[in-house]
Amino acid sequence: MASKPYRGIEKKQARWGFAFVVPALVFFSVFNFYPILNAFYTSFYDRRALSKLKPKFVGLGNYVRLFDPARAESQLSFYNSLKATLTFTLGTFIPLLVVSLILAIFISNLNSNKAKRFLQISYYTPAILSSVIAATIWMLIFDPRGLGNQWMNLLLNTPGVDHKWKTDPMMLQISTMLVYFWKYIGYFVILFITGLATIPPTIYEAATIDGANKTQTFWRITLPLLKPTVVLVSIMAMLQCLKTFSTQYMFYTNGSTRAPINVITFNIYITGIQDQYLGRASAMSVVLFVLMLVLTLVQFRTTKSGENIDY
Repeated sequence: MASKPYRGIEKKQARWGFAFVVPALVFFSVFNFYPILNAFYTSFYDRRALSKLKPKFVGLGNYVRLFDPARAESQLSFYNSLKATLTFTLGTFIPLLVVSLILAIFISNLNSNKAKRFLQISYYTPAILSSVIAATIWMLIFDPRGLGNQWMNLLLNTPGVDHKWKTDPMMLQISTMLVYFWKYIGYFVILFITGLATIPPTIYEAATIDGANKTQTFWRITLPLLKPTVVLVSIMAMLQCLKTFSTQYMFYTNGSTRAPINVITFNIYITGIQDQYLGRASAMSVVLFVLMLVLTLVQFRTTKSGENIDY
């Protein structure tokens, strides 16, 4: 009688590990992959929410409607949403990346551990708040009698001036950017601090012995070795900005105009939930998904192309 093949402890561990991972994979697939596939499928139909009529197949009609040149001039067109989304993303993403790195380096170079912990907690605290609460706090600040006007008037020496944070189109865009910046800056600061902690101190000691100053140390040691963290933070910050919704929604429901802050996600909500055109909203979702995918791939390729640079 042939003996049963011996199964090592590694195979048993792998089998049990797979068994524990499968429920998470199923959960992730149901709540992530299925909505993506369903949105792609629905984008080819003229489907109305709460309607008993059978969805009508329109092919690429929903996509053609989004990019119809005749609608490009409309303040609430999809072109306007693309412009508002890219404006918000660039205006928030770049300051988030640069300022969070500067703050992380500043905190990491402090000699006091108590000061480090205090600043880390202080910066990270807004990140645990919901977007609705964060937007509510800042809408009170942006009130004509709020701290926003008081601070601006103090800096510009313009007492009594209302800077129209929630009504002027440009100031409204800046207001939503400030809310997002305040909420997420601490999260990315913590990520950069974690990345800085992985750089061996002996490298800095060797650079100091060789006569390198702080500027040279940053550009030739810190930044190249921090590259994986920079890529992670940049991608996460960009995707987070592209998915913004709650802040714009809160400002709109409190009287602000829609056009300057009509980002794609907000337009999807208005089209799919309020106007009940699920097919058009699904087409917008697919376009946003493709936009996020393309920008992420561009960042990866840009990073990869710079790996052979001689520092």
